[in-house]
Amino acid sequence: MIYNIIASGSKGNATLIKGKKTVILIDMGISFSRLEEGCKEIGITPEMIDAALFTHEHTDHISGLRFIPTKKQYALEGTLPSQGHHVVYLYDPFIVGEFVITPIETSHDAKNPCGYIVEQKEEKLVYFTDTGSFSEMNYPFVKNPDYLIIESNHDIPMLLKTKRTQELKARIMSDVGHLNNEDSALICKNIIGPKTKEITLAHISEEANTPELALKAYQKIFMHYGIDISKYNLRVANQWVSLRGGKDED
Repeated sequence: MIYNIIASGSKGNATLIKGKKTVILIDMGISFSRLEEGCKEIGITPEMIDAALFTHEHTDHISGLRFIPTKKQYALEGTLPSQGHHVVYLYDPFIVGEFVITPIETSHDAKNPCGYIVEQKEEKLVYFTDTGSFSEMNYPFVKNPDYLIIESNHDIPMLLKTKRTQELKARIMSDVGHLNNEDSALICKNIIGPKTKEITLAHISEEANTPELALKAYQKIFMHYGIDISKYNLRVANQWVSLRGGKDED
């Protein structure tokens, strides 16, 4: 499978995952023209998207809902405003084409948020952002993925220096907010395994983080636990520039 993180951040999120015969979209918080660009980057058109999955109802994840060509839309109950989508349940796998997809628990100030595991044959991709903590229940499901897309939202000292209100800062740092760089790295080290090839840090704050700070935190945590970070293709997703990963079987 290959994936293309078209946008990742507080101003919009969308990720394409493509197998041999199936294409899915996770979240649609971008414009249709941006979706078209992201599709073109992996050789498809929006009309070729077989299904759309949604993590939660915040605007940066569903603002482009009306632009999605496919009517096959999946989300936990209470996530989407329409009644025409398929309701899915935590830890209950469902199938879209060649993909087996399992929703996993996240902790965010949304009605019913989740992340997703996408599996195809021997490959597994784990996707979760917008979470202030990580449930122990997830570990048996997410262990040893080929590709991990994990939130690394903020650097705490940088966040505290922003002009944001104290209430907003507290919300971001809470268990229903967003993962900071260090907590992200600590969770990541418990997920990765021998099969893991790529780690992508996602939903980076433009005001309270930098790619350099996120990567530095990961390097420090991994070194502390004796993990050779050079074994993994560690990258940072961007709000404005697509990031492609995975392995194209063709």
